[in-house]
Amino acid sequence: METVIGPTQIDIAFINDESPLLDLTCNALLASGIDVLFRSGNIEDGLSRLSALTELPQVCVVDLDFDDIDVLHQLQELKAKYSSIHLIAHSDNNSEKTAKSLLKMGFDGYLLVGSDADDFRKAIEGACNGKKYFSMGLLLAK
Repeated sequence: METVIGPTQIDIAFINDESPLLDLTCNALLASGIDVLFRSGNIEDGLSRLSALTELPQVCVVDLDFDDIDVLHQLQELKAKYSSIHLIAHSDNNSEKTAKSLLKMGFDGYLLVGSDADDFRKAIEGACNGKKYFSMGLLLAK
């Protein structure tokens, strides 16, 4: 029998989040009962803040900055150190190749910039229930 996480508390963190556009999304998530533990400015800071927590979030939404040459190494470090955390990518890159490489790395979802709070909520709840979630604008060939 599959266990489904419903109305229980879900804790999340936003990593590499410098976008004021996500303020509204975070507020909407908080209003829906999802607790945002922290928002960090970069992956390195996110790793540091995760290490300081006594209880880890179930999900981290990672805003991908491919201008940072170390981003893939940092993502691998994040996944290796915190394998129990579900990772959801947030990016303006709708490349199938990028999405597939993140899936292979262990990401549970991929949200494109412009996704609304409902998309975030579905991706977060889906990840907590063992499901993958992808933005409508992201087409993956099977």
